[in-house]
Amino acid sequence: MATTTDTQLLEENLTITTLDTSKYDRVSRLGATSQDSLTIMTLDINHDLFPVSIGESLHMVLASSLSLDGTKDDGRGWRDLGGEASLADMYDYVCHGKIYKFEDGDGGDTIKAYISFGGLLMALEGPYKKLTPLRVDYVYLLLKK
Repeated sequence: MATTTDTQLLEENLTITTLDTSKYDRVSRLGATSQDSLTIMTLDINHDLFPVSIGESLHMVLASSLSLDGTKDDGRGWRDLGGEASLADMYDYVCHGKIYKFEDGDGGDTIKAYISFGGLLMALEGPYKKLTPLRVDYVYLLLKK
């Protein structure tokens, strides 16, 4: 999928394929696959805030800023936007985290990106071309059903 602005690094529609709620009280680890089956995501979410189930579709965006005009956040948190509209208003689950590691994927033609959202982890594996906009940096994860 094409990104809509320079701040939107990756946009993907995914279907939840696995869900593990056995480790923690309020955290589920979900597995999801993109519609084209090229991207695989593993994500820890707070299921009290965002309950999900196997078979549900998610719309996911990774963005470098929540500002609708694409300007950088300049260290402001997404709750510090002073009431102005933001990308977060259009999504149900928003996290801020850091991309901290990349490695080659299993087949050699894919890459894996690892992101930590305050201890809730995400692993994203997909084609180099699709994940090229990602780099070691801070990002926002935005999800909606």
